[in-house]
Amino acid sequence: QVQLVESGGGLVQPGGSLRLSCAASDFTLDYYAIGWFRQAPRKERDWVSCISSSDGSTYYADSVKGRFTISRDNAKNTVYLQMNSLKPEDTAVYYCAKSLEASCWYEYDYWGQGTQVTVSS
Repeated sequence: QVQLVESGGGLVQPGGSLRLSCAASDFTLDYYAIGWFRQAPRKERDWVSCISSSDGSTYYADSVKGRFTISRDNAKNTVYLQMNSLKPEDTAVYYCAKSLEASCWYEYDYWGQGTQVTVSS
C-alpha cells in the first residue's frame, strides 16, 4: 500500500527553523515528483514546493522562496523540507504528496496525513 508519512512538525518561535520529512513506502520515490502543501485554519490548501524526479528541479511558492529548501534522499526514500526564518503566517498543517509523473506539474494521487507546524512566541 502506497504511503507517505510526514514528520518533524512542532512549535517554534518566529525566526526559528524546522525540517519536515516525508517518508515513502511501497513505491520508489525517485520515479515521481513530490510536492509539499500546507493548509492554515479556515483557509484553502496552498502549494508550497515541489521537487521533480526527472532532473531534480525544485520549485517554490513566492511566500517561501529563499527561506525553504526542498531536497530528496533516494536511498532513504524520503523528501525533506527545510524551513528557516519561520514566520507566524507559516503556521499550518503541512502535507506531502506524490505526483502522477516525474514532473511537478501533474496531479497528485497520494497524500500524507499531515504534520502541524506552529510558529508563535
